[in-house]
Amino acid sequence: MPYRPTERTEARRNATRERIVDAAHTLIAHGGYREAQVAAVAARAGAATGTVYRHFPSKADLFAEVFRRASQREVDATRAAGEAAGPRAVDRLAAAVEAFARRALRGRRLAWALLAEPVDPAVEAERLVFRRAYAAVFDAVLRDGVAAGELPPQNVELAAAALVGALGEALVGPLSPVAPDVDPDALVADLVAFSLRSVTGWVG
Repeated sequence: MPYRPTERTEARRNATRERIVDAAHTLIAHGGYREAQVAAVAARAGAATGTVYRHFPSKADLFAEVFRRASQREVDATRAAGEAAGPRAVDRLAAAVEAFARRALRGRRLAWALLAEPVDPAVEAERLVFRRAYAAVFDAVLRDGVAAGELPPQNVELAAAALVGALGEALVGPLSPVAPDVDPDALVADLVAFSLRSVTGWVG
């Protein structure tokens, strides 16, 4: 008779998996992917190294899962900030850009891991997925703004992708582990102003 896991054993398995993911996330947020060696993840999660591999066939699979979860939280926060800013497209765009940048600057090491740190191809593939997810957030705002006549006609898909690329590139330097401290308020203000100029021509 084949073995069938009980609800209790399945819950215990899921709890162990969550501890492993949380441990890897904590280590990556502190020191990047290099610090999240499997043995270190296992020790932090209170599990054996073999247990980590039972849940994740490779370190790349574990990192990809951490990346998906961390990136989704950032995408959701960026979208929520834009939606909470009111009906005007420029206000929504400004709020979304500000949320994106401020959250990155508050968690510099994790943001560096998500945006720029060299990674395994499996994680790089996830990075591309979430670049498109960020672009979709900006795309929706721009599309509404053009439809309402608040923004000039433009290639919305291209503009949204360009914003994601520009913001990521602009933050790479400040987020680098070897970068000096920056004035976050000034940087965020510059990024918001740049983003608004790029789609409206506004210079205020």
